[in-house]
Amino acid sequence: MAVKYEFSEHIIDRQYKAEQEMLAEFEAGNYTLENPLVKYNVYGINPLSAVVCFKTEEEVAITVTVLGKKQPQGNIYHTFAPAKVHVLPIVGLYSNYSNKVEIRAYRGDANVITIDVPDVFDGKDPIISMDTTAEYLQDNIIIVSPAGADLAVGYDYNGDARWHLNIACVFDLKRLKNGNIVIGTDRLLKLPYYMSGLYEMSMCGKIYKEFRVPGGYHHDSFEMEDGNLLILTEDLTSDTVEDMCILVDRQTGEILKTWDYKDFMPVGYGRSGSWTEEDWFHNNAVWYDKNTNSLTFSGRHVNSMVNIDFDSGKLNWVITDPAVFTDPEKEKCGWPQEFVDKYCFKPIGNNFGWQYEQHANVITPNGDVMCFDNHHWGTRDPEKYLPAKDNYSRGVRYRINTKDMTIEQVWEYGKDRGADYFSPYICNVEYYNEGHYMVHSGGIAYTKDGEPSEKLGPAIDLEGGSLYAITVELDNDVKKLELKVHGNFYRAEKLKLYTDCINLELGKGQVLGAMGVTKEDETLIPMDPSGEMLPESCEAKLVEEIDRFTFHSTFKKGQLVLLMLEQGEEAHQYFISTSKTDFKAMCVGTFLDESSLSEEALKRNTKTAINKAGLSGTYDIRVVIDDKKYETGMQITC
Repeated sequence: MAVKYEFSEHIIDRQYKAEQEMLAEFEAGNYTLENPLVKYNVYGINPLSAVVCFKTEEEVAITVTVLGKKQPQGNIYHTFAPAKVHVLPIVGLYSNYSNKVEIRAYRGDANVITIDVPDVFDGKDPIISMDTTAEYLQDNIIIVSPAGADLAVGYDYNGDARWHLNIACVFDLKRLKNGNIVIGTDRLLKLPYYMSGLYEMSMCGKIYKEFRVPGGYHHDSFEMEDGNLLILTEDLTSDTVEDMCILVDRQTGEILKTWDYKDFMPVGYGRSGSWTEEDWFHNNAVWYDKNTNSLTFSGRHVNSMVNIDFDSGKLNWVITDPAVFTDPEKEKCGWPQEFVDKYCFKPIGNNFGWQYEQHANVITPNGDVMCFDNHHWGTRDPEKYLPAKDNYSRGVRYRINTKDMTIEQVWEYGKDRGADYFSPYICNVEYYNEGHYMVHSGGIAYTKDGEPSEKLGPAIDLEGGSLYAITVELDNDVKKLELKVHGNFYRAEKLKLYTDCINLELGKGQVLGAMGVTKEDETLIPMDPSGEMLPESCEAKLVEEIDRFTFHSTFKKGQLVLLMLEQGEEAHQYFISTSKTDFKAMCVGTFLDESSLSEEALKRNTKTAINKAGLSGTYDIRVVIDDKKYETGMQITC
């Protein structure tokens, strides 16, 4: 057989089986506080977690404490509600360590158990330094989420890893009101990083829901007061990407409302140095402001934070360098004059600076607008673009007056650090309280010669350079924390591993929403099958899932390759790129193969994901390579 076949069970199904096995073992034994059932990493994706099960004769509250490795300040603890049957999630374990965990009944007996955890980082030390105090960070941890091969990790005040996901869940991680977290799935729909949707999960790694999105998920989400979710997406069958937002019902996964940015923005204007016709807006953040019933989006490739009315979708205002160019060569780098006059702000005050290719816009309680100003290129004028060595990145806060359309810069951090804090992509700011902020510069890169680089992380990594991420917290401009790690990381979040509503919910998770129809190549090439089998050198493999399948294969650089699904007269054709990938934006490079980034590579390793949506019946799978159609010996039923 020319193609290997594998069925990949959905992670929710795998987790349910593991949980049922644990519960069956629990029910079959006589497990008590003195002799509990301890199951390490039950759900398979958080190797710094466990579940402890036991019964008590009376209803009693139980306090679980993961004892600090070096001192009591490292303790992570939680008191669970009274019960007779206790199935308790344990989070905050140390890697490569015999963890001591105290289980104490309320005003009663205690037992200290040992949970041995292997080296989950395979000998690598993911951290460079953590500069803070136990008094400041307390039992919070700082979690950084992936932008490259390094996966999500959470660090305590001492710089010890206390939380980790071993699968590539990507983009922003947010805590929901119910204590769970939401993060992008590890299921890639389309390169470079368009995912199937979002996972809602507990801190111990149990996935309660997958919210599938027809256009794929990228970058950011936002929980509304009623629990429904704003999710950034796109229409993957269109010619543009990263220019749509949807509102998703939290209970059903149904799409309740859609916003298409082409409806309110002048497409093609305001171009940053990273602009492309396909990725013209590059939306990397969404924020809902209940005081004005409005949405604010961050468009990296138009250097703009854009605010629209939630109900009507009409444009309210835009925070952007309002440059207008009369030179035809530069005209599209600026805005039409009528757009500036109607929607843009006029700077007032001292020390004002515009943001460029910003990320992670935030609306503060008093209506100010914060963001991470990457300051990539540093101007709208292509003739004056700043090289990395002369540039900077910063957190910035603007005060806007929408009556007289003025804008004032009221705070910034990072500019004085210069190129050493410069991130040309990704990053975020967090508002905790007045004067209390996080500024995460997650995309710092140096060439192999030690020079600051404006190239994005995956490219620098391939060239042998160095990648770093620096996370800073400030209280009234006094630095309270600085975390520095190897690698680039999309965003940072501070949170507690336990909350008051963190109890483990037993039972099978849900897969909600729907997958969209995968875009097909428009020109169907009539070609008779050659009868020849796909060459073994292609190393082809088909991985099937409940709602899609992925074709893995290797081809020579520059070959014309099409994946064909054929059923009688019905045919579907999907283009497989074998050329070097040249992305102007690469907020997550986790799923890129080195061969697709290298000009020198003679072979390209490819992954082509096809959703089953829109397909019905059994299809023969064939592959066109240049002028020949090969058999794979495989069929897929949808």
